[in-house]
Amino acid sequence: MVPERPTHRPLERFWPYAELSEAPSDEELAALHPELREALFGSPARPFSITLEFPAFESEAFAKALDLAKASDEFQELTSGPSVRYRARFYPSEDPLRLRNLYELVGGVPESQVLIDDRPLPFARELWLPLVWCLIK
Repeated sequence: MVPERPTHRPLERFWPYAELSEAPSDEELAALHPELREALFGSPARPFSITLEFPAFESEAFAKALDLAKASDEFQELTSGPSVRYRARFYPSEDPLRLRNLYELVGGVPESQVLIDDRPLPFARELWLPLVWCLIK
């Protein structure tokens, strides 16, 4: 039972919520890893997407791949300690050639991934991408 009238008043110096923590900025929220963002805020309502995720690699094609990735519908640079990974998300559009051009550069890079709606699905490279290539005129 809780008494109707408190018997003592807590001292201010012991109040645990005196200073609220700083709220994250919009830029910090945008830079969150997609899996962490989904765990914190739930899955967002977004259209179907294909994402290419790749690490930095030693080749003259890397600069071109990075330019193509930055020209995608959504681009993220994920850093985890010394390693950097790049995510290029493509939504359904009239130009699936952008996705294919980037995949031709990063598809053979070790540790590159093809994500369907931000998930690594079976046969993403063997089934989903050839279906998109059929849309190229």
